[in-house]
Amino acid sequence: MVVKQLLSAFFAGALFGFGLCVSRMTDPSVVVAFLDITGQWDPRLLFVMGGALLVAMPVFPLILKSCRSPVCGEKFSLPAGQAIDKPLVIGSVLFGIGWGLGGVCPGPAVTALSFGAKEAFIFFAALAAGMVLFEKWKIMKS
Repeated sequence: MVVKQLLSAFFAGALFGFGLCVSRMTDPSVVVAFLDITGQWDPRLLFVMGGALLVAMPVFPLILKSCRSPVCGEKFSLPAGQAIDKPLVIGSVLFGIGWGLGGVCPGPAVTALSFGAKEAFIFFAALAAGMVLFEKWKIMKS
């Protein structure tokens, strides 16, 4: 990687992490309060996600049209298919259950690692265990 790519990746990561901290998405209790629509629902994270979409939806197509490649890579990696299949639905449900139970998902967990949150370390150990179990299940299934 050249210096430009490293600086771009650093800036993007720092901006993302700063945004997660400012919005308090690194605090599992805030995330769980957002996801708990039957109790004391806290809608603030809806504005975080909505704000991100308001920026990304018009800007992303412009970037794809005007740039030959991303700053941090050789080519844009976009999904080839758009099918909503059984593995996608099951994976989404499992992700949602895990997110709802723990209030943590990968992006905020990486950010929380930077300030030593023990929950983030536990999360990544469990994430790795889940990935290993999935690979073993895939082998057993085939």
